[in-house]
Amino acid sequence: MPLYRDEAVVLRTHKLGEADRIVTMLSRSHGQIRGVAKGVRRTSSKFGSRLEPFMLIDVQLYEGKNLDTISQVETLAAYGKDIVDDYSAYTAATAILETAEKVTGPETATQQFILLVGALRSISNREHEVSLILDSYLLRALALAGWAPNFDSCTICSTPGPHRAFQLQLGGVVCESCKPAGTVVLDPESALLLGALLAGDWDFADQSTTKARAAASGVVAAYTQWHMERGLKSLQHVERE
Repeated sequence: MPLYRDEAVVLRTHKLGEADRIVTMLSRSHGQIRGVAKGVRRTSSKFGSRLEPFMLIDVQLYEGKNLDTISQVETLAAYGKDIVDDYSAYTAATAILETAEKVTGPETATQQFILLVGALRSISNREHEVSLILDSYLLRALALAGWAPNFDSCTICSTPGPHRAFQLQLGGVVCESCKPAGTVVLDPESALLLGALLAGDWDFADQSTTKARAAASGVVAAYTQWHMERGLKSLQHVERE
């Protein structure tokens, strides 16, 4: 059987048999991987604790017909230890993992991997307010998956912005002349915050008001759920300001 090695983030695990576990991971070079970790639920397991969600690992696997077999694991970063004891951080990070699983597949997704690691590291280190990290991740992950929202020119007529009206079904802002009935109209700061979160402009995002963050989060959540098949179950548990 071919043997390969890669860096990966553990997205999800579930039990298999009496002592094994199936581990779903997003890797740097091999896309999403599902591997069997044999015997890891036994107390004598050498690397069971390394195969938990939020862990960044160096993993070696044997290629299998349906599932690969994990043979060796080394911890690169244990983000979980600074996430699981904080409810707001945990729910946000869980939504991030669920999103990563939904927007990737077996194809190589190096940029998604890098984005995921950066988001988990930021939450672990509390580099920014947790909800801002989550919203920025969601927008950028969707953009990498081909669903980039437009917060600049009018999505219909291309009139340069800034524009305050966001049309969910069109995936972007629209000008006053093109605005359909029922379009969400944001305050100026919220509209600018959405663009900053997509671009990773943390100087602007960190100085935003609670009101602007709440309005922007509503748009991000609606846009994410619109594109995610069956939606994100974990998003409903995320604490918002």
